Amino acid sequence: MITDIFDKSIVGWAVHEEESGSHSRDLFDRTLQGKTVKLKALHADNGGPMKGITLRALLRELKVEVSHSRPRTSNDNPFIESLFKTMKYRVNYPGRFEDLSETRLWMATFVHWYNTEHLHSSIGYITPEQIRTGQAEAIFKQRNSTMREAQATYPERWGSRSVKQWKVLREVVLNPDKVE
Repeated sequence: MITDIFDKSIVGWAVHEEESGSHSRDLFDRTLQGKTVKLKALHADNGGPMKGITLRALLRELKVEVSHSRPRTSNDNPFIESLFKTMKYRVNYPGRFEDLSETRLWMATFVHWYNTEHLHSSIGYITPEQIRTGQAEAIFKQRNSTMREAQATYPERWGSRSVKQWKVLREVVLNPDKVE
């Protein structure tokens, strides 16, 4: 899977019976061809397909900055770990698939749901699609207005606390505790 850490959307995915460098390159090639996805940087695990020469050649050609997670350090890529947990905890996650076509069908359905229906806490309980289509600003403006009205109507519920202001994040950092 390829995810955009800004809006949390799944921008590319593939399911194969085995991992390989050529499958990885094909996935990136297919994802980047003719789409509005612009790849400036890639953070990946240490698996062979992500470090393979065919994918590295494509990324070098595209002038993409590449970083890899440290071995056995799952929180080096919390975004993808969170996505996989969401996937595996879905009520309809089968655990086992009959064949490759069933797996691909389930994944296509999951990706559609994840991008268009799933409300992501890390982006303000909206969908990736709402950020990509520019709807997030209007949603947050309405939410903020409703919150201010509620505070004005029921100030005792807030006490000295301020009203939360919802806004679209403009910057996403992989490991915020490491930023200086």
